[in-house]
Amino acid sequence: MNNSFKVFIFDMDGVITDTMPYHFQAWRTIFANHGIDVSREDIYKREGQKGIDSVREIFSEKGRPFDQDSAKKLLKEKEGLFRKIFKRRFIQGSRFFIKNLCRRGCRLALVTGTSRHEAKELLPEDLWDCFEVTVCGCDVQNGKPHPEPYLTALTRLGIAPSQALVIENAPFGIASAKAAGLKCLALETSLPKEYLKRADAVFVSFKDLKNGIRI
Repeated sequence: MNNSFKVFIFDMDGVITDTMPYHFQAWRTIFANHGIDVSREDIYKREGQKGIDSVREIFSEKGRPFDQDSAKKLLKEKEGLFRKIFKRRFIQGSRFFIKNLCRRGCRLALVTGTSRHEAKELLPEDLWDCFEVTVCGCDVQNGKPHPEPYLTALTRLGIAPSQALVIENAPFGIASAKAAGLKCLALETSLPKEYLKRADAVFVSFKDLKNGIRI
């Protein structure tokens, strides 16, 4: 694949940081405390979605009445447990890939459903500083799969959708990027290829991605 893009927009969890196992552990524990059993698929397929929306949907799927105040409490419990158990780990090749783009003068943006405070805890300062624009969960009214997160990034970058390439790893993130008119490549870091069919291309690793787009 020939690459003419000079602007790259990255998701974070499962693309840069290897945090999805910790998110799943935290969600599973907290939901179990409320008598709800969740599978890995229940959580991984919603990666990138705002936490309160995930709670609402899972309650609905499990036939449980949804209450906004109780859901907010559950989400706060989950975020607190996640902060206790997570270890700073990265998807293999992600940091080199990002820093290489930065050295080449490419413009980079980060679009994540994670809160800004949590994102800054997960990313070291030298990596955070590579991103000219950061759009976090608290910056939008509608999370992925709604296009608002990526449209917000485009507005802040001052560019058209045709000028940027998105790197994602989950169905909601891909749907958000495509709805914003962006070209989107996906990594099989969290889910297998059959979940990522809406992406323009799917790669197994950053090494595969680097070779595929000839960076």
